Amino acid sequence: MKKYNKEIQIALVAIVGVIVLFYGLKFLKGLSFSADSNYYVKFKDISGLSVSSPVYANGYRVGVVENIIYDYEGRDDIVAVVGINNEMRMPKGTTADIVSDLLGNIKLELKLGDRAAGIITPGDTLSGGQELGAMAKAAEIIPQVQSLLPKLDSILVSVNALLADPAIANSLHNIDHITGSLTNTSNELSRLTASLNKQMPQMLENAGGVLANANTLTRSLNEMNLAATMQKVDNTLRNVEQMTAKLNSNDGTLGLLMRDAELYNNLNATMMHADSLMIDLKQHPKRYVHFSVFGRKDK
Repeated sequence: MKKYNKEIQIALVAIVGVIVLFYGLKFLKGLSFSADSNYYVKFKDISGLSVSSPVYANGYRVGVVENIIYDYEGRDDIVAVVGINNEMRMPKGTTADIVSDLLGNIKLELKLGDRAAGIITPGDTLSGGQELGAMAKAAEIIPQVQSLLPKLDSILVSVNALLADPAIANSLHNIDHITGSLTNTSNELSRLTASLNKQMPQMLENAGGVLANANTLTRSLNEMNLAATMQKVDNTLRNVEQMTAKLNSNDGTLGLLMRDAELYNNLNATMMHADSLMIDLKQHPKRYVHFSVFGRKDK
């Protein structure tokens, strides 16, 4: 009897082991133990998608691909049976895209529709597609990079030729000299600033003296009798006005001389006659002056 009990225990352990192994494999494959709602997704191409691929909505896992139905006659699309959590409510217009990451992991991403359109029921069919992953986008960039390689090669050749030019080395040496000159200039400016800082108290004291002198001058100007000075200026201007009026009038010699045209013409004619007389005197002095050693003879 003990022998049969031992065999029964071994059989029970084996059965439990098989059950645990079965559900363990299902768990590792991503299959759910709960009673999910099944939906169908139609694809033209399911590259990478397989049974047990996870299903995500807004980055959260909501189900798993339970089965893939392939039409060997090629008349219908490929259908993936997905199990979605019963608590998940998918609006009408929801689609499913196959997405791959950088590591090549494949998942099914649900693009939820507008909830105002209503909710789809389990057993309905969704439209599926493929979303370009990071690797696919990188593959699209490769042709562009290849077209840039010849340009990059020519640019590198030009840069090497430019760096090999002796003028670049000379320019670098000149920059070194310029840097040294700037350093010397900066040191001189620092010394000049220090000198100015030392002389600043004396300069401020001198400035204070200048301000004091300016204040003294201001006080002197304030103390001047400006009214008397202005009175003298008015008297001088009045005398100038009187003299100007006399010059403009016909009274007095200067006024007549300035305003009488006939007098001016007479004076001008007299000056011309005097000038002619002087010229004739110089040319014929004997007409006007007679000298005789023996006395004057009557003509």
